[in-house]
Amino acid sequence: MRAVIFDFDGVIADTEPLHFEGLRRTLAAIGIPLTESDYYANYLGFDDRGCILEALRVNHRPSTDAIVQDLMQQKAVAYLASIRDHLVIFPGVKEFVKEAAAAYPIAIASGALRPEIELILEQADLRKAFCHITSAEDVTRSKPNPEPFLHALAGVNRQQASPTLTPNNCLVIEDSLPGIRAAKAAGMKVLAVTNTHTVQDLHEADAISPNLRETRLAELRTRLWPS
Repeated sequence: MRAVIFDFDGVIADTEPLHFEGLRRTLAAIGIPLTESDYYANYLGFDDRGCILEALRVNHRPSTDAIVQDLMQQKAVAYLASIRDHLVIFPGVKEFVKEAAAAYPIAIASGALRPEIELILEQADLRKAFCHITSAEDVTRSKPNPEPFLHALAGVNRQQASPTLTPNNCLVIEDSLPGIRAAKAAGMKVLAVTNTHTVQDLHEADAISPNLRETRLAELRTRLWPS
C-alpha cells in the first residue's frame, strides 16, 4: 500500500441525509416524489447528474441537457445552503485522515461537486491533507465506472517525485456498492465502511469496518498486502 483514495459522501462526510433532502425538494418542485427508502436503495452512489437522470427516467419525464442542468443547479444551491449549517464530518475521520496523510499521499475520488467537497474540508481543517481531489466535474463516467479512481491516481502521480504508483498500490475507502465495484474495476483494494449500508450490502469489498474511528491503517496494510 502506497496511497489511500477516499470516497467523500458517506465516508468522510455524513452528507447523505442532506443530499437526500436537497434532491427530494428539487424533484418535489416538478411533481416527482422521492422517499428516503427509495433514495438509499436506488440513488446512493450516483452523482447529482445520475440521480436526476434516474428520477426523470423512472418517472417518464424528458431529460434534455437544459432540464438536467437546471435541476442540478437547484439541488446544488439547496445542498450548499444546508451544509453551511451542519457539522457533517463523521467521528474519527479527522484523526484517521491525518494519520493516513502522515504516511501516504491521500486523495479523494467523489461524485460530489468540487465546491461542496472544498467547503466541508475547509470547515473541518482537512483540505491541506489531500494532495488531489477528483470531483464530479472531472470525469465523464461516474461510479461504478472506474474512471474517478483512475483519474485520482493520475492526479496523485503528478504530485509524486518517486516512481509511479500503480492501481494495486492503492487502498480505496468506500461506503457503497457502485463505489466498491468502481475501485475493484480500477484494480485497487477496497475497504468498505458501514456508515450507510450493511455488511451484507458491502460484501464485495476486500475488508469491511464499522467506521474509520475503529480502523487501523497498519492492520489493513498487513492484511491486504501480505509480504
